Amino acid sequence: MSAVPRTVVFAYSETGHACLKFLLDRGVHVVGVFTHADDPQENLWFPSVASLAESTGIPVSTPTRLQDPAWQFSVSALRPDLIFSFYYRRLIPMPLLRQAPLGAFNMHGSLLPRYRGRAPVNWAILRGEAETGATLHHMVEVADAGDIVDQERVPIEPEEPVGPIMARVRDAALTILERRLDQLLRGTASRHPQDHARATVFGRRRPEDGRIDWQRPGREIFNLVRAVTRPYPGAFADLAPDRRLFVWWARPVPGEGAPGRLLSAWPLRIGTGDGYLEVLDAEWRSPAALPQR
Repeated sequence: MSAVPRTVVFAYSETGHACLKFLLDRGVHVVGVFTHADDPQENLWFPSVASLAESTGIPVSTPTRLQDPAWQFSVSALRPDLIFSFYYRRLIPMPLLRQAPLGAFNMHGSLLPRYRGRAPVNWAILRGEAETGATLHHMVEVADAGDIVDQERVPIEPEEPVGPIMARVRDAALTILERRLDQLLRGTASRHPQDHARATVFGRRRPEDGRIDWQRPGREIFNLVRAVTRPYPGAFADLAPDRRLFVWWARPVPGEGAPGRLLSAWPLRIGTGDGYLEVLDAEWRSPAALPQR
């Protein structure tokens, strides 16, 4: 192992960019960055990890499959002492993780062992949680199941959209790095196992998962709206054959109302399973004009 730890970073999205920038600002010797090629059909609201790395002369790679021997050789050639994953979207194979004598660590956007898997903040909001957070943990063969190094809690206010919550989770990740970086670079960070009996696992969310089921209670629909509102693809309903309504903000109102029935056009009120949803910010689009995923 080198006197100054050689660090390889796998990163993407806003938190990935923020964590990589933190390491660079702290003078960590980052010898390579692995990220994802941007998807032209995705709303790219976050800064580019690749651009940040390239601006400082760090070599950048965008592998499509880390299991390929050529990519494993590329990582091995960097001789990493330490590996970080910050919102990288693919599972890193164990042969790569074992190459780092100081350890391989992932930053996850929940309070593990709850909300393992993809889109943990969105899922937590959708399910009406009162808090979430960030967790730094050792990477193992099973996603998000390794020993925990540190956690930072983040409140979720009941009327709050996803954007500010995501920003606080990003800041929580930086707080953890601030607390633990020196220990990680020395290989002395403490660790404790997760309680796997308490684990919950959630899958990837796609734009189609934003479809509103008007049979559900108004509060559940509102949680969906605030979980996938801007910058995400949005909650939506097809209220006419050629008209799709995207609901960017709303409020649930108890009372009488048949699910899915238009109760008034202005303000826009639509019946739910236990009242109605008053739509406060929305737009109409044609489903045929939307990208097919």
